[in-house]
Amino acid sequence: MKQMYFIINLQAKNGRCRKVWEQIEQQLTQYGTPYKACYTEYSGHAVELTKAIAQEEYEEEKTIVVVGGDGTLHEVVNGAIGHSKLTIGFIPGGSGNDFSRGFGIPQDPLAALKLILDESPKNVVDIGRISAGTTSHYFINNMGVGFDAAISDDANHSKLKAKLNVLSLGSLAYAFIVIKKLFTYQSTDMWIKIDEQEKQFKQVWFVTLANQVYYGGGMKIAPNASATDGLLDVIIVHNLSRWKLLSVFISVFWGGHTEFKEVCMLKGKKVSIQTQKPVIAHADGEIIGNTPMEVEAVCDSLTIITGKLEGTG
Repeated sequence: MKQMYFIINLQAKNGRCRKVWEQIEQQLTQYGTPYKACYTEYSGHAVELTKAIAQEEYEEEKTIVVVGGDGTLHEVVNGAIGHSKLTIGFIPGGSGNDFSRGFGIPQDPLAALKLILDESPKNVVDIGRISAGTTSHYFINNMGVGFDAAISDDANHSKLKAKLNVLSLGSLAYAFIVIKKLFTYQSTDMWIKIDEQEKQFKQVWFVTLANQVYYGGGMKIAPNASATDGLLDVIIVHNLSRWKLLSVFISVFWGGHTEFKEVCMLKGKKVSIQTQKPVIAHADGEIIGNTPMEVEAVCDSLTIITGKLEGTG
């Protein structure tokens, strides 16, 4: 078996990922599996580690296994762009783990490791590319502009989330933050162009562009999204009261938001987002800046080890 590279974020899930990695290490030793462990030390480090592994001269085809949360995976994806010989595996160690839900990866770390070691099917999937000015950024789960990005920003700095993670209840932090932001966030008008069709939307709370079904710790934001169809699902929530927005957010957990007339569900390959004023944006839950932004589905651009993909039948 070829040597595998593990990129581990020991701080994921408020440090509980350390125990996950201890389990994985013990199992790798038991199996006699050759591997190299690389530990992230700061924000953006996983990008650098991935690029360094990709540029090593030996072993043209390499497997990088992420042990951490969606944020760590997000960095590895951004480091892997342009390196076609890389395959990405994932062992959930974070609090949200939306990637594992959408890409058929077991939530149990040892089961996820078995999926990787059993040489389960590799799938070549789409990712999203965000262009803002002269910079580009990539995402594998989703990106969002507005209310959900503001929630992600708060969640990333939330002491409450850290405390709830200790009890494996980190996703509940999102609910508290939603209620807080419900009374402070200001909606704005947006001009959204999807492929060749452009439309103005009044009082937009948020726009999400999804490459797979889940976000926010298990919310089914895009029930029909697929990472292999060459398209992004576009969800626009607009022109509704604060209290009705709360109803929409609650219903996202089972995909019921699609029944609201104020929720517009579209699909497209290229999406342009212009706003009345600069609006905060995230990619895979990581804050990346403000609008305006151009977003595009990049087809067949990343090889990952998966179980059954959602949205592919």
